[in-house]
Amino acid sequence: MDIEKIKNVTVAGCGTQGSQIASQIAYKGFHVTVWVRSEASIGRAKPRLAAIRAQYVEALEAWKKDPAAYCRGLSDKKDLTEAEIDALEKTGTERLNSITIETDYDKAFSDADIVVECINENPDEKRAFYQELAKHLPEKTILLTDSSTFMPSKFMEDTARPEKYMTLHFANQIWKNNLAEVMKTSKTSEEVFELVQEFAKKMGMVPLKLYKEQPGYILNTLLIPWFKAALYLAATGVSDPETIDLTWVLDTGADPGQAPFRKLDKIGLVLCWKIMAMDPEAEKPGSTMNQICTYLKKYIDAGKTGIAVGEGFYKYEHYDK
Repeated sequence: MDIEKIKNVTVAGCGTQGSQIASQIAYKGFHVTVWVRSEASIGRAKPRLAAIRAQYVEALEAWKKDPAAYCRGLSDKKDLTEAEIDALEKTGTERLNSITIETDYDKAFSDADIVVECINENPDEKRAFYQELAKHLPEKTILLTDSSTFMPSKFMEDTARPEKYMTLHFANQIWKNNLAEVMKTSKTSEEVFELVQEFAKKMGMVPLKLYKEQPGYILNTLLIPWFKAALYLAATGVSDPETIDLTWVLDTGADPGQAPFRKLDKIGLVLCWKIMAMDPEAEKPGSTMNQICTYLKKYIDAGKTGIAVGEGFYKYEHYDK
């Protein structure tokens, strides 16, 4: 398939990452459908998409006021006039408003050129989803996963199209942090591997090639030890999230939004807890990982799951709950 023939993209799942991925793909001009499991899921998806749309508008408005606020995923060109940014905002908002949400498999997937899977990080759920999805996909469709914890080879036979299945893994706030980790299985065709890199570029990303499967890919292999260290300090009572973040900002000169607990809020505490809970040490009472998971679970049980709901370690009053 030629990259110019890719028009219809379906994103399966509309959590923290799914809503961002769908929004970025739509912003760049593709026709985007979001598939969710139920009518209740639609009720949760709409405010998430609205919150992401508000963040795009906020980023574009900030760019008009300050050229330093430019986000790489918003435009290939950094030096735009205010009128050009206004035009970009108008077009982008129209595209973001055009995203459709479906619960029906055939309506969501029967004409998809590319599907990006972003459902729960549960192997049984993913396997069941892929097996059902295979009944509804046309032969042309390329199937991608954004899984943070599972290697694509774990599910490639369940897809019924292993040669057209691989990973396209994103960072958080992808309109700012526009990287996409591109990782194939032993059965992914070279043609698909190259095409997915072109697709990543078309949606405003920088494709980062992995030459073999790696748990955590490049980004999470670097990030997770950092998050564990920050959570250890808070979970064991050494310090509090605000002070830990301040320490990082003062020493590194990083933007406050790039401090560990701010980033955890952006990623979402449920996903963070699931990743930490995969460590065998998490089951051992009193272990460091057990304390970290217990600490995260308190926030999750209180409904403070991160920026997507307006509160995690910090409050975000301007985001929809």
